[in-house]
Parts: sequence; structure tokens; C-alpha cells
Amino acid sequence: MKGAIFDLDGVITDTAKFHFAAWSQLASEKLGLKLPASFETELKGISRIESLERILDFGGLRDKYTAEQVEELAAEKNGYYLKAIDTLTKDDILPGITRLIGELKEHDVKLSVASASKNAPVILKKLGLFDKFDAIADPSKVEHGKPAPDIFLAGARAVSLDPKDCVGVEDAVAGVAAIKAANMTAVAVGDPEELGKADAVVPTTDDFSYALFEETWEKSRN
Repeated sequence: MKGAIFDLDGVITDTAKFHFAAWSQLASEKLGLKLPASFETELKGISRIESLERILDFGGLRDKYTAEQVEELAAEKNGYYLKAIDTLTKDDILPGITRLIGELKEHDVKLSVASASKNAPVILKKLGLFDKFDAIADPSKVEHGKPAPDIFLAGARAVSLDPKDCVGVEDAVAGVAAIKAANMTAVAVGDPEELGKADAVVPTTDDFSYALFEETWEKSRN
């Protein structure tokens, strides 16, 4: 294993709650919709525009907005989100992640971020982790979002590695599918039934370790 390619939301820090709060605010104030709490899972791991399209479909509003209006609404949501995450600090790093990064660096594993979020650099700076990663893949420069492999392929490319030499780290079904489509080993955190296509699933980020990543990578390549 030469590289570890990380998703951000739900893996490094839990910003999913801020995303859903921002989407709920937009839906209520601009679309006249109330999103059920269960709808949060529909928006995990996908791009901002695709998330908004799913919300519009949910409300039967897809045909009522032009592409330009959809972009404007998505930008408004991002404004709500950026205001919410302004309070992020290193205390918001998920358990075990700082330790994991240290272990991976000790073994000369290259680290990159492959998130659907265009705000990844801002978030990593607030967490004090920006300088710990060798690269951040730019989601605006990939053609297809997750579950397509594009962002994880970009993450591997950014650290000059072959995808098969990398472990991808995720918490969402779409993300695991993207990792596997990129020919990477997938390690996931969350529900083992929901994330069953990953090569290894752990209940919490505190269960991540270099040893787990390396062992899972070895098994997946044999």
C-alpha cells in the first residue's frame, strides 16, 4: 500500500449535519419544502448540484427551475453551509483520525482527499489538517461525481500513484462504489450491511489503523 485516498465528510470530520441543515434551510425558505430527517442519507457522498436535483425531484419541482436557477440555489445553500462550518476547529476531527494520519505518514503512505465537497481546503484548514495531506483532488475538474470513480482516480493521480496501490476511505455507499470502480481497496466506516461492498467495514473512525489498511489492501490484492 502506497497511498490512502480519503473522503472528507463523515470520515475526517462530521460535516454531514451542517450540509443537511443547510439543505433543509434552503428547502424551507426557497422551495417551500420540509425535508424528512431520513432524506439525509439520499444526499451523502454526492455533489452539490446532484443533491439539489434530488431535493427538487422529491418536491416534484425539477421542471420549475432552469439550470441557471439551480446553480443560484446551490450557491445559496453553500452560503448557509459556510456560515455553519465557520465554527469548526481541530476538536471536530473525528476520533482516531489524527492518530491514523500519523501512522500512515510514519510508513511513508501518500495521503490525498477525494471529496465531492468544493470546500475541502477550507475545512481542512479549519481542522488544522491542511498541511498533513499531500494533495486534494478538485471535484470541479472531474467529469462524473460518485459513484463514478473519477474523484478517486484524481486523488491517486494527484500523488502520482497507481490506484491499485491505494486504499480509499469512505462512509457512503456511492463512495464505496467509486473506490471499487477505481480499482482501489475500499475501507469504510458505518453500517456493514449498507457498506457491504467495501473490503473492510469498521463501526467507528477510531477503529481505523495503518495495520487495518495494510492488511485489507494485502487481502484484496491476493
